Amino acid sequence: MQKIESTPLAMLAQKCPRCHTGPLFNHSVWNLSKLTDMPEACPVCGQRYEPEPGFYWGAMYISFGFSTGIMLVVGFLVYHLLHDPDVWVYILSVAVVTVLFAPLSLRYSRTIMLYLFGGANYDPNYTASATRTTRPL
Repeated sequence: MQKIESTPLAMLAQKCPRCHTGPLFNHSVWNLSKLTDMPEACPVCGQRYEPEPGFYWGAMYISFGFSTGIMLVVGFLVYHLLHDPDVWVYILSVAVVTVLFAPLSLRYSRTIMLYLFGGANYDPNYTASATRTTRPL
């Protein structure tokens, strides 16, 4: 596994907020039956991915922001590219694009929630051996 030094790039790659190496999700985003499966902790540094029960309920607000942004962008593009079509074209376009982007929206909202409110900061010197000998998972 390759360590990513930049925090925004680590968020984009959905890596652990502490070591920027371990994956946040167990499966591909296209495996919809296991879309939300996350390991309990980072396999590299031991960082817990759910700091408290119900932690990811707050990610719904972030996901709502993503969905709103997607709807605004699609509506703007439909208006300008299709020269203000009928209302059903707007509704259909926005609904289809929002549903297609829903898995990514869910994953990235969880990632942002963990990075912003999970309490872990990037530490380039954090090693797996140090955490496993001094801290329980």
